[in-house]
Amino acid sequence: MRTVKRAPGYEICEIDENGAESMKIKRNIYLMYGISLLQGMVFYGPIATLYRQAAGVTVFEITLIESISLALCIALEMPWGVVADRIGYKNTLVISSLIYVVSKVVFWKADGFGGFLLERVMLSVVMAGMSGCDVSLLYLSCREGESHQVFGVYNLLNTAGLLAAALIFSVAIGDDYRMAGFLTVLTYAAAAALAFGLKEVKEKEDRKPVKGRFLTCLKEVVSDKRFLFLLVGMAFLAETNQTITVFLNQLKYEACGIAPANMGYIYILVTVSGMAGVCSAGFTRKIGMKRFALLLFGAASVSCVILALTGSGVLAVGGVVLLRLSASLFVPLQTEIQNRHVKAADRATVLSIYAVLSEGTGIATNLLFGAAAQAALPAAMFCGAGMCALGAVFFLIWHRTAK
Repeated sequence: MRTVKRAPGYEICEIDENGAESMKIKRNIYLMYGISLLQGMVFYGPIATLYRQAAGVTVFEITLIESISLALCIALEMPWGVVADRIGYKNTLVISSLIYVVSKVVFWKADGFGGFLLERVMLSVVMAGMSGCDVSLLYLSCREGESHQVFGVYNLLNTAGLLAAALIFSVAIGDDYRMAGFLTVLTYAAAAALAFGLKEVKEKEDRKPVKGRFLTCLKEVVSDKRFLFLLVGMAFLAETNQTITVFLNQLKYEACGIAPANMGYIYILVTVSGMAGVCSAGFTRKIGMKRFALLLFGAASVSCVILALTGSGVLAVGGVVLLRLSASLFVPLQTEIQNRHVKAADRATVLSIYAVLSEGTGIATNLLFGAAAQAALPAAMFCGAGMCALGAVFFLIWHRTAK
């Protein structure tokens, strides 16, 4: 056996003569894969908006709840990031996973605006806690050069979970919305159990409180103005995908005459397209980061224009698939860019600051989408097209000086 230090912020790990990783590091990756798969199994996914509407929540109230949730995420992101860098990534993920289970119980039993708002408040606590911790633990568990591919598989398995849940929903659940909520509780409980098996990868000395660390991390982020533009641009793509492919798509399907009974099968198709994220690293190597990123921003913008103009069910489904495909391929690249950009030892803190900026953008976009959709659904789709196009411009601004 020989001992090596792989990179700043990485744990010292033992590698045998064949170059195999220690079992501890391998186990982290496999457990995170399992957690991603189980947390992807949201059985009410195909009818998420209809589920809420059946419980008396309007479309504008749904987007309002989302904005409140993002605002709370912003308030909790940086404190959670600091805590995670002190107590360790494993402990933070365990706590967050347990709260996640409780939030799904609340969703299962929710009835009306207040219940779904409570669920999103709890979800905000979870998202702020997990933000940066999951990818930090994965990044520090990877050998040099393999993290982009690992992020792709991690997101692929989450999408595979969505696919499995959608198949079960279409075949066995049907219109029993509450059963879909109950089954989701079970899968999230299983994911929380797996989190207890994770091993810490952050060095103990890095978890000791050091005065001024947070300000150092904040200074690192705000000093690069071009990267701030990139964060906003990436948030535009992510929020457009989230709002349209999760909430507004069902309203578009109804407007095009698609029956709710068929939405589960469409959801499966859209979910399968999201599994393409595993190919992100390969495409990036083949055509280059700049071309690939601009292609994805452009495709997302085109998909929104299609959704704004078409009255055809086939084209509507095609537009949603194209948008999900573009966003899914971009996620591993985005995660890789953000992690490579971190220079401070307190990785989770820096990533939490990134998330705050993204979520702040999301608050504005959610309210914009909600107000536009309330007035006219095509207006919301055109908003998405404009934001994705602007995201491409912001990417170019950053890329000019990127190293």
